[in-house]
Amino acid sequence: MQKSAFLATLLLFAGAGAAAAAAVTSAGAAPVAGLKAGLFEPPRAAPSIGLSASDGKPFDLARYRGKVVVLEFGFTHCVEVCPVSLASLAQARTLLGADAASLQVVFVTVDPARDSVARLHDYLAQFDSAFIGVSGSTQQVDAVLKAYGISATKKMVEGSRTDYTMHHSSYLYFVDRRGMLRALMPYGRPAADIAHDVRLLLRD
Repeated sequence: MQKSAFLATLLLFAGAGAAAAAAVTSAGAAPVAGLKAGLFEPPRAAPSIGLSASDGKPFDLARYRGKVVVLEFGFTHCVEVCPVSLASLAQARTLLGADAASLQVVFVTVDPARDSVARLHDYLAQFDSAFIGVSGSTQQVDAVLKAYGISATKKMVEGSRTDYTMHHSSYLYFVDRRGMLRALMPYGRPAADIAHDVRLLLRD
């Protein structure tokens, strides 16, 4: 992932304004020393995700207060990036041991036309049955992607009139136990780094 794009995403959230900074102050969030991911400074409330979840319920980040939530954005037809990230997240849960119960991984589709919640459920079960996938209408998903600064564009597969792939930003967003965005990790970091940052946020 290009460093400039990574920094641009961090700056997008850093410029959220005085209202967000005030909310952070009232929540008591402070920088966490030692994180391997890039920091959101100041931290800000994670944007809401009004989508349907693969567990059959409407998704609400507030359901996971008290846990660290790691958000990944991708799609089930991905053959390169998304499976690697999901495998790393599954390995990170193994490394966490008992702390894995306090981590919730959420996979947000960038391809709602093909990714129903049923498909997400079956796809994610190949990596870890605890993972939750979320999807919705194109308009709903686009609103979530915009809120998180994720770009996603459709590109037709060469030689096909119907098959396509998605080119999209690939980051892991870390949401702390109070629902605040705390860190952003680019694609390709090892499972040990993910587990390390989750542990620090759980103890914050």
